[in-house]
Amino acid sequence: MTALPLALVTGGAGFVGGHVVRALLERGHAVRVIDLTPSPGLDGRADFIQGSVLDRPLLRQALDGVGWVFHLAANPNLWAPDKRSFAVTNVETVEVVLTEATAAGVQRIVHTSTESILVGRRYRRGDRVDETSRPDLDDLFGPYCRSKMLGELAALRAAEQGAPVVVVNPTMPIGPGDHRMTPPTTMLKGFLNGDHPAYFDFEMNLVDVRDVAVGHILAAEHGAIGERYILGGSNLSMTDLLRLLGQVSGRPMPKRTIPYALALTVAAVSEFVADHITRRPPVAALTGVRLAGVGMSISADKAIAQLGYEPRPIEAALADATHWLAETGQLRHHPA
Repeated sequence: MTALPLALVTGGAGFVGGHVVRALLERGHAVRVIDLTPSPGLDGRADFIQGSVLDRPLLRQALDGVGWVFHLAANPNLWAPDKRSFAVTNVETVEVVLTEATAAGVQRIVHTSTESILVGRRYRRGDRVDETSRPDLDDLFGPYCRSKMLGELAALRAAEQGAPVVVVNPTMPIGPGDHRMTPPTTMLKGFLNGDHPAYFDFEMNLVDVRDVAVGHILAAEHGAIGERYILGGSNLSMTDLLRLLGQVSGRPMPKRTIPYALALTVAAVSEFVADHITRRPPVAALTGVRLAGVGMSISADKAIAQLGYEPRPIEAALADATHWLAETGQLRHHPA
């Protein structure tokens, strides 16, 4: 019986990364993690190396004996006090990891991109969003999306030059264990705590983070080098999401909607205050509202057909995320 390859997960103490680590361990892989800081959600069976992937000697140490690399180390937030930091965390880290992993002779590199780069200013509601969607860099919304696009392009260029790279584009992951509070979990927490009396209705694609984790492994096992695969789940509106969230939590959800122009104005003012005064995350990130303004109905058909990816209905992820937030003391009212 052939031994399973040792896997290195960069950013493995994060939300998606932690679930990738757990899924690999459950399948019998030995796993090594490199991340800036540990996390309560990191599985203790993994070998943890604390530090930055930009520390090349440390990265080379982490790559010793590794067969598979999953590159998830990135800034997943839509706002940062220093916009230049996106270029470091979402572009430079990709280039360094690809260079060092290729030099180390790994068998497969899975680069984690995002669904946020699949639409831009020219997208129109009703347009099909799949792996063929490739907006121009200048059409994308904000420095986060542009940095993630540049990181993905670097990964695809490396594949063209012979690196064993596969790209995955998760949609909005939700589920338990988001200790670093990514934007989707922060959104759920706000609604569950009654912080938002009204909402902007838009189309989105939510996916169980555990399905995303399995999708990463399927990409390593079956993905074609140089291809990208959307790891999506359920297309639904914000109205649909709040209805489901009310059902799984027993909490009342807001009924009043606000127009896009008002949501955009609030985000612009909030981000200006965050950028120039508080230096703390805005109430609403301008990039997030602009993405919501176009909405996204996304197809994961390619991953389903070519990888054997099987996303489950989103209700279980919503329930598990809700109960995890309650168990960790982040909700003012315990769900029913």
